[in-house]
Amino acid sequence: MDKKVDKPLGDKAYLSALKQAHIELVKLQAWVKHTGAKVCIVFEGRDGAGKGGTIKAITERVSPRTFRVIALAPPTEREKSQMYIQRYLPHLPAAGEVVIFDRSWYNRAGVERVMGFCTEEQAKHFLNVLPGVEKAIVESGITLLKYWLEVSPEEQTRRIEARITDQRKTWKLSPMDLKSYSRWFDYSRARDEMFTATDTEWAPWYAVHSDDKKQARLNIIAHILDSIPYEEVPHEKIRLPKRQKSDGYEEPVFARHWVPNVHL
Repeated sequence: MDKKVDKPLGDKAYLSALKQAHIELVKLQAWVKHTGAKVCIVFEGRDGAGKGGTIKAITERVSPRTFRVIALAPPTEREKSQMYIQRYLPHLPAAGEVVIFDRSWYNRAGVERVMGFCTEEQAKHFLNVLPGVEKAIVESGITLLKYWLEVSPEEQTRRIEARITDQRKTWKLSPMDLKSYSRWFDYSRARDEMFTATDTEWAPWYAVHSDDKKQARLNIIAHILDSIPYEEVPHEKIRLPKRQKSDGYEEPVFARHWVPNVHL
């Protein structure tokens, strides 16, 4: 297991490295569209581990039409009656797409199991059949990458407390987060059993320490880029065309309402 990094990454170094990572992600996007590749990325981890920030870092400079983020709401009554993984399957990537799951079918192995939203029998059945399902996904031509973000209990506490006190973050805090916060070791046991059952040769788990969010984001992006054999797609040199002549056009006062310029 990789050791935690004690020295935090500075803003300047982070932004410089992130800029280069974004350039490569744009190249990856062009390659995915050009070749019709299909990529599925799953993000799991403890509450406050930094999944959302990592996904934002990945998608900040790419097209949402190519990089689709899936964060499903709780299942409807109809969906509860379906085969568990059924509601996730329609969201898998088609040709030319990268689909990112902000939490995924692994909800059953984590929060649902720990918080009692499914039975132990259902959770164990899920873990038993899932490797076969993921093998079928991979054999269909989808590149499947699974990331687990691991945060220390001390850092998790700091982040969740920030959600209570920082009005920019209060939307991130739900009653379920507070209930699950106290069950650290239940989540540890569920994580351990999930890894044992689903860390397969065709769909391995990749874990990352995320106490330093910046390093975790950069390391994950680098791993994604290293895991996909993309190449830069040749393109013609772009030349900006000349703008047409006005032919006598004079711009009127076309708008009756303007946004007030309050930040001078």
